[in-house]
Amino acid sequence: MPRRQLVYVGTYSEPILFGTGQVLQGQGKGIYCFEFDAANGALVPVGITENVRNSSYLAFDPARKFLYCVNEFKEYEGKASGAVSAFRIDPETGALTYLNTTASHGTDPCHLVVDATGRNVLVANFASGSVCVLPVRDDGSLGDSCEFIQHQGSSIDPRRQAGPHAHAVTLDRGNRFLFVPDLGMDKVINYAFDAGTGKLTPNPRQPWIATKPGAGPRQIVMHPKGRFAYLINELDSTMTAYAYDAETGVLTDLQTLPTLPAGFTGHSTCAEVQIAPSGRFLYGSNRGHDSIVIYAIDEASGTLTLVGHESTRGKIPRNFEISPTGEHLAAANQDSNNVVMFRVDTATGKLTATGNVVEAGTPICVRFM
Repeated sequence: MPRRQLVYVGTYSEPILFGTGQVLQGQGKGIYCFEFDAANGALVPVGITENVRNSSYLAFDPARKFLYCVNEFKEYEGKASGAVSAFRIDPETGALTYLNTTASHGTDPCHLVVDATGRNVLVANFASGSVCVLPVRDDGSLGDSCEFIQHQGSSIDPRRQAGPHAHAVTLDRGNRFLFVPDLGMDKVINYAFDAGTGKLTPNPRQPWIATKPGAGPRQIVMHPKGRFAYLINELDSTMTAYAYDAETGVLTDLQTLPTLPAGFTGHSTCAEVQIAPSGRFLYGSNRGHDSIVIYAIDEASGTLTLVGHESTRGKIPRNFEISPTGEHLAAANQDSNNVVMFRVDTATGKLTATGNVVEAGTPICVRFM
């Protein structure tokens, strides 16, 4: 019998102060688990791992035996730090068994990734603007930091960019280079990564690449064929395409396009970016316009052409994920407390709401296992 397709949703469970000055009252109960029915695109509740504090981003190890989450807060064990928690996944039921929690050594960790060897968890600390690497023990639990780098710098927005704000950690497909979009610095920091030691060193060919001042780079995703990368910029609502040299780890700017439709005059900021498994389409979320923007990717040049926008049928789409087959997309609407399912037309990239909606308190991250 094939293993059930499970989906996990991380949530805010307590109040959190954002960089905008807004305080969001988290309504989540922990990490939610759903069973995904690919036939009709439905999510069916399985259970909740309760008392997981502000599990705002989730990541699996390569073997899908363990799940890791950031705990997004500003103090842990009496120090200015958030944390990262580790869980073992029951392969039959999807239940999570708590392993341990360790400090992220920076405040408000917001994003993490497990490297391709499964030996390291890399973490971006947003509020304090730093990167931390945590070694993974044989049992899946986390050791204390084996690497920590504090970013330094600022940019033109006095409210949002007065200091560094590391917003994501993305490894290239060769597991050799780490890219860290820093919203506060208007730069994507480029590190060479040693999976054996967990150490990071500035890429000598390109220690960083600058964005347009005030863009606020948030997340970057690598194309499945390894030749391109795409950066979503939170503050000016744009998407930037890069050519990528996998040998040197160097990004080369190709193009920047708006994520919002022409004529939109309301307030909106960007959040998630994802590529279809086929590599043919790129998606990004707009919070305020409350939509997902869709682009077609030219497979030869890597440049983008706008396909259109689709409403997320909810408020503030913080995150979304495309199913492994590329046929469905799950959108986590932070302020309307729901996850909305869409069918993906794999020929055109367009989205159609399936009508399947599940409730989850303040959903921040959705992950297909």
